[in-house]
Amino acid sequence: MPDRFFLYLFVMAGVTYLIRALPLTLFRRQITNRFVRSFLAYVPYAVLAAMTIPDILFSTASVWSAAAGLAVGFILAFFDQSLLTVAGCAALAVFIVERFI
Repeated sequence: MPDRFFLYLFVMAGVTYLIRALPLTLFRRQITNRFVRSFLAYVPYAVLAAMTIPDILFSTASVWSAAAGLAVGFILAFFDQSLLTVAGCAALAVFIVERFI
């Protein structure tokens, strides 16, 4: 079992290193293409959304309460409310919908 741990550890370290080192070795000059630059600018937001939204929708007892919390969070974030306000109101919305479903 310890042999597998170190194998997995080295594979993970290698993959993590390659993800960071490959762009530095492949792209020596600054990227000037507007499309590629805008694409790369939005990749972190897209990955974050793809990882968190499914967890949000399936983290409660009902998809409806999760959707209500997500909607409240989106609306409050759209109107530039603080993170604490958005999180608290979204949790309150989930709590209220869970009580009535």
